[in-house]
Amino acid sequence: MKRKTKTRAKLPRLRSDGQAEQFVASSDLTQFNLSTLKPMQFEFAPKEARINMRLPGELLSAVKRAAKRRGVPYQRFIRQTLEEAIKESGS
Repeated sequence: MKRKTKTRAKLPRLRSDGQAEQFVASSDLTQFNLSTLKPMQFEFAPKEARINMRLPGELLSAVKRAAKRRGVPYQRFIRQTLEEAIKESGS
């Protein structure tokens, strides 16, 4: 016996925070397929310190590819990777 699977609606494309807030406030989100959503991390801390570093071109290319796969700018990817390494080291 085949099970009928419920087809869930696609989320609409929201172009502003206001549209998103209104959509969430007025919609039943159980009707939508949320399985493709990715967690998002917001950065609120000011970035007042700056660094310069030289890297082999191959390494920078690999970093940029990894950032693209994760869907973030490569500089943010580097910062997140550094933050993760600090957390793991227990510092």
